[in-house]
Amino acid sequence: MTAPSAAPPQLAGLSATVKLVICAACLISLIGFGVRSGFGLFQTDLIAARGWGREEFSIALAVQNLLWGVALPFAGMLADRFGSRVVLAVGALIYAAGVYGMATVETRSLFYIAGGVITGVGVAFTAFTLAMAAMAKLVPPERRSLIFGIGTAAGSAGQVVFAPLSVAFIDAFGWGDAMMIMTGFALLILPLALLLPSSPSTGGADGSASLSMGDAIQEALSHRGYILLTVGFFVCGFHVAFITVHFPAYVEDLGLAASVGATALALVGLLNIAGAFLSGLVGQKWSKRYGLSAIYFARAIAITLLLIAPKTEVTIYAFAAAMGILWLSTVPLTTGIVAQVFGVRYMATLFGFVFLSHQLGSFLGVWLGGYLYDQYGTYDAVWWAGVALGFLAAVIHLPIDERPIERPAAPAPAE
Repeated sequence: MTAPSAAPPQLAGLSATVKLVICAACLISLIGFGVRSGFGLFQTDLIAARGWGREEFSIALAVQNLLWGVALPFAGMLADRFGSRVVLAVGALIYAAGVYGMATVETRSLFYIAGGVITGVGVAFTAFTLAMAAMAKLVPPERRSLIFGIGTAAGSAGQVVFAPLSVAFIDAFGWGDAMMIMTGFALLILPLALLLPSSPSTGGADGSASLSMGDAIQEALSHRGYILLTVGFFVCGFHVAFITVHFPAYVEDLGLAASVGATALALVGLLNIAGAFLSGLVGQKWSKRYGLSAIYFARAIAITLLLIAPKTEVTIYAFAAAMGILWLSTVPLTTGIVAQVFGVRYMATLFGFVFLSHQLGSFLGVWLGGYLYDQYGTYDAVWWAGVALGFLAAVIHLPIDERPIERPAAPAPAE
């Protein structure tokens, strides 16, 4: 009688070193995404202490999302050139410095620099996509979509863990000390990064290893599917960032307890663990473009139902559950298309440019939410914009060509 394998069937056969890299990368994803996802929970206490409006807080986090997007292609280039280890280690220090500044600075301009610029660059240089790229280069092509799902699910687990932790720390120690604790968590990324490979992999025999980085970027930019994927990912950023930053305040505006908003964010993260994992499985067996189209369509329906339904705790939790399944389920499919079409040699770089579009959407969603709320006292216009964008994204993904680019085969090694 043989002993059962301790590893899940999908990971069976991988070496101990690869499994260690996967575990470290997943923890990096969990912490990096978890710390950032809790910032919205600090909004009401922070602006009350500083005497600001929601627009000031929104500007800082909008800049943060924008810098995350702008810096990620450069972080991806460095990771593809030198390996993810050094990029993530440096990013942990920058990330921690930015969060520390958010807790301590007292002027608007310095808060924009700390919470916007520094934290945004730190988030980019600790992005879960860099960790996922390190994993993807160590597993065979037939397992990559699943690995992307596992890495994305780990980030969602961070939201599950850090949303209630942030509220608990705020209640126990005050918002300032709670944010200092988040600084310490950001620093934990540094030792985890040291467990990743010290040099980049050239990827498989898909022809991408023979390309220069410039050629790879030019090749992608001339591919219609890559452009459509990039445009569509803008919508994902708009939805996710707006909800992450403004949903807790939206819930309080409805007259519900602050704990309802925190619980809703945790529910989003919890359900997204399943959603991201299932998305990875779907992308491994079926069309990724159709999966993406279905996700965006379902998001538009979920937001519409939120707006027309009675505003009760049940409604909030039902919306959070639906959005949780759909939350980052776009990521395994989007990264999967990039890797499937262009190969993994420059995956971090190419996905970095796609993610820049995501963060432009994030910037608009976060800033527009704060601006329109301060102008009109409601988030309704932004919610309806999210509905329209969801339907648009559902259409945009349908014409994407998922077939791998044909390149000359990589030369066989000399005997």
